[in-house]
Amino acid sequence: MSTEENNKKDLRIKSKVYTESNIKAPNRAMLRAVGFTDESFTKPQIGIASTWAEVTPCNIHLNELAQEAKAGAREAGGVPLQFNTITVSDGISMGTQGMRYSLPSRDLIADSIETVVGAENLDALVAIGACDKNIPGCAIAIANAEVPAVFVYGGTIAPGQHRGGDIDLVSVFEGVGKLNAGEIDDEELNKIECSACPGAGACGGMYTANTMASAMEALGLSLPGSASNPAVSEAKAKDVKAAGEAVYKLLEAGIYPKDIMTKKAFENAITVVMALGGSTNAILHILAIAHAAEVDLTIDDFNRLQEKVPHLADLKPSGRYVMQDLYKVGGVQGVMKMLLKEGYLHGDCLTVTGKTIAENLEAVDDLAEGQDVIMPFDNPKRADGPLIVLKGNLSPVGSVAKVSGVKVSRHVGPARVFDNEKDASDAVLNNKINEGDVLVIRYVGPKGGPGMPEMLSISSLLVGKGLGEKVALLTDGRFSGGTHGLVVGHIAPEAQSGGPIALLKEGDTVTIDSTKKEISCDVSEEEFKNRRSQWQAPPLYKKGVLGKYAHNVTCASEGAVTDYLNK
Repeated sequence: MSTEENNKKDLRIKSKVYTESNIKAPNRAMLRAVGFTDESFTKPQIGIASTWAEVTPCNIHLNELAQEAKAGAREAGGVPLQFNTITVSDGISMGTQGMRYSLPSRDLIADSIETVVGAENLDALVAIGACDKNIPGCAIAIANAEVPAVFVYGGTIAPGQHRGGDIDLVSVFEGVGKLNAGEIDDEELNKIECSACPGAGACGGMYTANTMASAMEALGLSLPGSASNPAVSEAKAKDVKAAGEAVYKLLEAGIYPKDIMTKKAFENAITVVMALGGSTNAILHILAIAHAAEVDLTIDDFNRLQEKVPHLADLKPSGRYVMQDLYKVGGVQGVMKMLLKEGYLHGDCLTVTGKTIAENLEAVDDLAEGQDVIMPFDNPKRADGPLIVLKGNLSPVGSVAKVSGVKVSRHVGPARVFDNEKDASDAVLNNKINEGDVLVIRYVGPKGGPGMPEMLSISSLLVGKGLGEKVALLTDGRFSGGTHGLVVGHIAPEAQSGGPIALLKEGDTVTIDSTKKEISCDVSEEEFKNRRSQWQAPPLYKKGVLGKYAHNVTCASEGAVTDYLNK
């Protein structure tokens, strides 16, 4: 090596193990088989983790994007090594037994990426995700792998077109309810079905994927613009290539995820989610990411910030617009600039650019003049945030409601109790659920499901039948980011663990009050005690990945993590 090379900082923070002695000649021999040369061993090895798959439009284009990330890392001076992990589609598995695998896939993705980075002694990581669970999965892996890393979002799908207007996947789910209500016929539903998803990219509203992508950008783990750039766009190809270059610079600067993933950074992420009217799943996933990053964040932090941050975005599912519309008027960066100006963000938080949030936003234009995707602070969609944590004798450690677009702040009605989604859906389809009812679906939590499946199918049925704000829907399972209406999920403790929801009986009066942030039932402690003495937990699922998950996962109010060893 030259004197200049000897004096240069060695960026091979882990992979240098392969060149420390001739004992590692066999290791090097295998790397030569995948294209390494003598020069390659002098450069840092950068993992490019892709969640590409043909099983969902969210991820079908990620292999091509991974090539861009590889080019960026190579041109910067690294040796990129691409590898894949799994993804599953929430939209395709929705309403089937397959939905039980969705949330567990988050942890499988995280574990598999961490495993490859650790086993291969990679020096840095670019993680590319698009669908709901691979975004938090990638972020958890970044926290646990403890090497310089950048997350890249695969981007949002373009809206579909039908009868001169924009539609998306949720339009199809709600179309099923309209068909059942007699508002449309089979032919019309088929036209909606065939038009809703025009190509590659994640579901277009402020659903879970776009919510979590926005959170990653606010957290500082993504380059500016990554959350908003559409899946099929020149801007997306450029930001993915830039991520490969950026991770090399993080190596040079010695910036690690722990330097970025601080308590204040998580508060920024929650703030942006509240302002955009994001998915209830954000609470579950942000808690899990904070757990991996060893940051002291609790479910109560969400209510603290909810009380301060206004809901500004007129985005689906409760609003008019989709993520591509936000991109056209300035994107998530434009929203963050608004929030920073008004003192809602911590501008001093470090990001993967090597600069702070405030420094990044100096170069960002204000949102387009005259746009109405994002409302002004003096005329918000809601004066406080739309994601609310409810507690009470039905959910002592917390449940989650999304109240954006919901006019009803208090609902009192009789419990209609079901132990699975299918029976509840049949009751709705057969017109056995009436206005004023509280529809309860239990034993579908993290352990009980197992896997805490989402309830988009049944919530969309209710909306499609005109019952979205006339029937309350409660569950210890989850809701899709596409869900809207009078819904409360993540009820904890869950039924499988003996939470009060397991002891609820048909006809018990349930009260939901979003203003007081309370969820309760008219059952005394003495009566709960009597019911508990007669209650027995169903056996936990035992087989395969769902069995492993059921025996290891924690409460939803803790993020439903699987490595909380002191539980």
